[in-house]
Amino acid sequence: MTSVLSVAGIGKCYSTYRSNLQRFANWFGARVAPSSEFWANRNISFEVKSGEALALIGQNGAGKSTLLKIITGTVRPTTGIIGVRGHVSAILELGLGFNAEFTGRQNILHAGGLMGMSQQELTSLMPEIEAFAEIGDFFDQPIRVYSSGMQARLAFALATAKRPEVLIVDEVLSVGDSYFQHKSFDRIRHFKNQGTSIILVTHNLADVRALCDRVILLDRGVVMKDGSPEEVVDFYNAMIADRENANLKVEQKRQGNGWVVTRSGTYEISVGEIVLVSADTEELVATARVNQKLKLRLKACASEDIPRLVLGLMLRDRAGHVVWGSNTWHTKQILKNIKGGEVIEYTFQFTCTLGPGSYSFTPSLSSSDTHLDDNYEWRDNAVVFDVVNVDYPFFLGSAWMDATIKIGRR
Repeated sequence: MTSVLSVAGIGKCYSTYRSNLQRFANWFGARVAPSSEFWANRNISFEVKSGEALALIGQNGAGKSTLLKIITGTVRPTTGIIGVRGHVSAILELGLGFNAEFTGRQNILHAGGLMGMSQQELTSLMPEIEAFAEIGDFFDQPIRVYSSGMQARLAFALATAKRPEVLIVDEVLSVGDSYFQHKSFDRIRHFKNQGTSIILVTHNLADVRALCDRVILLDRGVVMKDGSPEEVVDFYNAMIADRENANLKVEQKRQGNGWVVTRSGTYEISVGEIVLVSADTEELVATARVNQKLKLRLKACASEDIPRLVLGLMLRDRAGHVVWGSNTWHTKQILKNIKGGEVIEYTFQFTCTLGPGSYSFTPSLSSSDTHLDDNYEWRDNAVVFDVVNVDYPFFLGSAWMDATIKIGRR
């Protein structure tokens, strides 16, 4: 598959000098040592293939936006080389290239020109841009009266007026309403199917799992992890918990079935055994039937005394979307004063009202309704099982419904 974007050894350093004179001297070639340096990015390398959707994730200050500005050419790198094949369209900041006193229509001509599009081309695309933005009469009013969501609509409509080889979107869609977010992601998926490469920066990890083929985790300006959405997103969640708990340990291992198990915690109490069995026969279940009665059995083994224990369970599908989740905090089954050496046995009984596919259970042991307080153990994809439909008419989706259709003719 052809590479449309190559990032090789990119780094960006922001230097501080003792005076403007020293800064000017440095610009003209004099060797003046800065008083301090901050590297927003350091030694970043990757390639993006045609039609590939890549997400850049990380906490605020990780260097994501700086890297995107380097890729789009609005910031010059200190080190490294960027190679781009084809047209790049980017939505980096609300109102970037817009004039607050111009109308939406005038800004399309102005900002579109800055993007390298001719006035004739923009005029021909204007009706489609106006229709997609759906801002009504505001299209011919100054954008200083626009809400942030309306600016996002205008910016996205312009950036996607024609299909680019590379589309870069940096968080800007998060300010729009749910209807326009859905509409925008439909267009992004359509572009991807046509061969456009996508680079997405977002804190919405559900969007990452749904859209992207690959994820790069940035931390303090460097690449911490590069891999599948499932692997990197789970690692990122564990990393965030790690920063809240100084003694937390994080480990990942890919199972023979292809699922990645991410385990993190301080392990004062940990999962000793977790199995899925039939509620009727107590036999182990690897493949469940739609509407079958099941039990998830879990043993928690304490190595130290802990004051309070909460069990959480989360059920996800193969794409990582959460199907269901709850914990014993919400069910008011909190255990207190657990002694070292004690074993707690949990039995979670449920009916498999799931659609055909692969699913996984993630258990967590903590002291409250969030694992960010005391994460004793969090284990992604601890139990993996398949669901098949052998007893009911064909249906689509991740949930089976006890539904009937009645038909009357007169």
